[in-house]
Amino acid sequence: MFLGEFVHTVDEKGRLTIPARFRADLDAGLVVTRGIDRCLAIYSMEEWSQLAKQVSALPMTDRRARAFRRLVFANASDATPDKQGRVLIPPRLREYAGLDGEVVVTGLNTYIEVWNQDSWSEERERVEGDGANIEGWAALGI
Repeated sequence: MFLGEFVHTVDEKGRLTIPARFRADLDAGLVVTRGIDRCLAIYSMEEWSQLAKQVSALPMTDRRARAFRRLVFANASDATPDKQGRVLIPPRLREYAGLDGEVVVTGLNTYIEVWNQDSWSEERERVEGDGANIEGWAALGI
């Protein structure tokens, strides 16, 4: 389970140090890909396999399903953390999420998101503002 929010750095070589408390679940490898909201998503191999099965089960005849497949798979990169817990984030993914220098790493239970600090601040404000709308969240079945 990935929980919490951490500030880390993407170094000059494009490596991100995974928070220590997340490393054990990622030692066997991970997949990093584009997130939905201009961030990156990191999955353990186990979680990635489950997501891949769900996405692969979408109908090839549906244009939206094909587009989603492309978004998920074409932008994905697998990696194994080094001894210091660092993973190389491909340039195209760093560019997509605007990652340079300090970033925010958030645990979202089954996966991790990596955000540009300014983008995370905006997202956090939006989410916290939406938090006042409990009725809207209740519509999700929570």
